[in-house]
Amino acid sequence: MFVLSKILGLLLTPGTLLLLALLIGCGLLWSRRLWRKGRLVLSVLSLTLLAVTVLPVDDMMLEPLENRFPANPPLPDHVDGIIVLGGSVDPYLSAAHHQVVLNDAAERLVEGARLSRLYPEARLIFTGGSADPLRPDMREAPIAQQALVDMGADAGRMLIEDASRNTYENAVFSQRLAQPQKGQVWLLVTSAKHMPRSVGVFRSVGWPVVPWPVDYTTGGPVRWVNTDKTLIRLANMSNGLHEWAGLLFYRLSGWTDSLFPEP
Repeated sequence: MFVLSKILGLLLTPGTLLLLALLIGCGLLWSRRLWRKGRLVLSVLSLTLLAVTVLPVDDMMLEPLENRFPANPPLPDHVDGIIVLGGSVDPYLSAAHHQVVLNDAAERLVEGARLSRLYPEARLIFTGGSADPLRPDMREAPIAQQALVDMGADAGRMLIEDASRNTYENAVFSQRLAQPQKGQVWLLVTSAKHMPRSVGVFRSVGWPVVPWPVDYTTGGPVRWVNTDKTLIRLANMSNGLHEWAGLLFYRLSGWTDSLFPEP
């Protein structure tokens, strides 16, 4: 199931689909019988890229995900634990340069460390192993642990889960590690676009959490024509498609109890 999800995730990205369309269109152009179809494919591809450049398609895909759970909800007086999901560390570059290298989801760690200082009695869990089926040794957790300590988190209150490979395993393995009790308050820190799926998984394993979304990509001024950000928009579309497909996949797998979890 894990390998299948990774293969589907690789194939169902705008970049992969556009590249396949480009290769197919160019191949058809060299056929004496099918060159007109090749021209049609490339014309559709060009119009698609134009639409991505002119229209905020990425915002349209991501805004419903990022706004599903409110930002900065009222914090409770007492917090028993803080869960920080993996996905903010580049283990390959970290290993290559022998220092912590974070990616564009670094807010997960930054906010996790801040909340840990705000609630000095709360336990702090980082959960994240290797998401690469070919390199199971490339785990996030040890690097993230060092980053959290460097940002002021108390290593003595930290629990590190380094075996999980996806969001479902994040919830299951962290629950085994933390053994949360009924009535305890746990904050869940992850990217806003990833929060609906994450909350759904934690609910399905019987672990109610308080969502604390971070790492927003939408909500600022919308630029309809943005020629210098076409590649960024494609990357954002890929993230949005990944999350929507993930919501469907997790629901069909029985890992969540609703297609689009809500507050």
